[in-house]
Amino acid sequence: MIQNVEQFNEKSVACTKCLDAKIKGLDGKRHVVLCGGTGCLSSHSEEIKEKFDRIIAEKGLADKVTVNIVGCFGFCSQGPFVKIYPEDTLYRLVKLEDVEDIVETDLINNQIVERLLYVDPVTKEKVTKQDDINFYKKQRRVALHGCGVINPEDIDEALGMGGYEGLKRALTMTQQEVIDEVLASGLRGRGGGGFPTGRKWQFALASQGNEKYVVCNGDEGDPGAFMDRSILEGNPLAVIEGMVIAGYAIGANNGYFYVRAEYPIAVKRLKIAIAQAKEIGLLGENIMGSGFSFDCHLRLGAGAFVCGEETALLNSIEGKRGMPRPRPPFPAVKGLWGKPTIVNNVETLACVPFILRNGASKFAEVGTERSKGTKVFALGGKVNNVGLVEVPMGTTLRELIYDIGGGIPNGKKFKAIQTGGPSGGCLTEEYLDEPIDFDNLVAKGSMMGSGGAIVMDEDNCMVDVAKFYMDFICDESCGKCTPCRIGTKRMLEILTKITEGNGTMHDLEELDELSNTVKANSLCALGQTAANPINSTLAHFRDEYIAHIVDKKCPAHVCKNLMQYHIDPDKCIGCGMCSRGCPANCITRSDYIAPGHKLASFVIDATKCVKCGACIDTCKFKAIEKI
Repeated sequence: MIQNVEQFNEKSVACTKCLDAKIKGLDGKRHVVLCGGTGCLSSHSEEIKEKFDRIIAEKGLADKVTVNIVGCFGFCSQGPFVKIYPEDTLYRLVKLEDVEDIVETDLINNQIVERLLYVDPVTKEKVTKQDDINFYKKQRRVALHGCGVINPEDIDEALGMGGYEGLKRALTMTQQEVIDEVLASGLRGRGGGGFPTGRKWQFALASQGNEKYVVCNGDEGDPGAFMDRSILEGNPLAVIEGMVIAGYAIGANNGYFYVRAEYPIAVKRLKIAIAQAKEIGLLGENIMGSGFSFDCHLRLGAGAFVCGEETALLNSIEGKRGMPRPRPPFPAVKGLWGKPTIVNNVETLACVPFILRNGASKFAEVGTERSKGTKVFALGGKVNNVGLVEVPMGTTLRELIYDIGGGIPNGKKFKAIQTGGPSGGCLTEEYLDEPIDFDNLVAKGSMMGSGGAIVMDEDNCMVDVAKFYMDFICDESCGKCTPCRIGTKRMLEILTKITEGNGTMHDLEELDELSNTVKANSLCALGQTAANPINSTLAHFRDEYIAHIVDKKCPAHVCKNLMQYHIDPDKCIGCGMCSRGCPANCITRSDYIAPGHKLASFVIDATKCVKCGACIDTCKFKAIEKI
């Protein structure tokens, strides 16, 4: 039980030596770690660990080799990962049947399993170490500190990575000094708004009240976003530490984690971290003998996207329906149960220990003038290297997509990147060299948001993209205010009409008018930013809207009502594979035999075709196309 700073220092030094010994092999053992993020767990990394344990025991290696689950490695498209210390050898796309080979070849005979190494797509060379892979070279881990290195269910390993050193320093400072340090760092809220974190804390410190609260917003609901989940899964103690520092800074003694119930692994590991911190005295009464007491509580969200808005989140914690409140008063003045409250998201709180541990200047040494530090992105969509990345602010979109993301698959042409989720906008090729920061993305018609980044190529229909996001927003609107409740529904109806080939040019005027009305009159940010995908796609891809309306064509061949499947009779050899695989029985043999072919070609009856694409998938001769 840690009762004072001296005891904490002893514990911290011991944990650091122990973790360092594992990584560098100073304990004379080999250490196998497996990615324990949701993506890799869904690809059987837990079963892979169990098989490692069994085979290692069978071969009498239990006293020489340890096997552990750690947090997300980030490179999700290459998982499951297995890393072996102290050599730092990284194996990717590991399957159950590979375990015995790794044990026999690497752990026993000290030879690398070449076939499981990452292969650089350009040089074709095999890479043995994680830091030598291009995906990682331009990253800098601050919020993701410890993720992929430590066992998130072992508080000793978190302390070995510098855990609670930031709080130890904060407890030697005044509340105002802590806030000044955060202000000097330039940290802005990573949840989407980008409001200066120190200023929010300052308002809460100045607010009068006998009880104050800190709330961690872990209600991550953007399509394709998994930043906060991965941080909570990989190093939950860092977020807890950030919350305790925030509590000390504003004078709060209780904090609430609000995490959606769809994140069972994050919830489980957060519960374990809270219990372990309480057990050794790093949560609860008189932390490190400082006289400061702080406790953490956990509340699960039911998956409502609107609860990502801070006042709707507070209502949900209080047991009310998750609907936004009018502001002012802001939560820093009147928040949870009417008391002064600060709401920060997971990534923001994960940055706080780094700032207090290393100093504001260290955090601020990277980034742009108005956006300091790093930002975590969930990079997905039409990009080769799908995964979780943390880059310095000011990194360009081109670096994100091509250097880290590895470019567009199958040689396709880049079309746009959607940043900021449903509330963001699409940025085209002309913006690829723009630096990523809060203000610059807004100026270009998009936003940082919480960090979702979806890449699209030439096969994406931008009208359909706008409809997808509007369908999501319409479904997630809480319905409290009329502009959002009715306006998003009308915009979705117009977009659906256009994608079905029934649109008119007047519809574009109505979309412009509706988007301005909804933006100006909605109660919360969900409605205020709902039309961003429409506005950005209209601005950059108006010709696609016009093609849908005037030509009744979808240039990307995505909108089913505006396309047909056609068999080129000169390419068709008459094998019949398409006909046998057609669920609608709409493909029949014609009377035409192409020169050089022995069998008559096939034709598609457009009146029966359901446009499922099964025929294209079965045709080996690329004789079927969308028109």
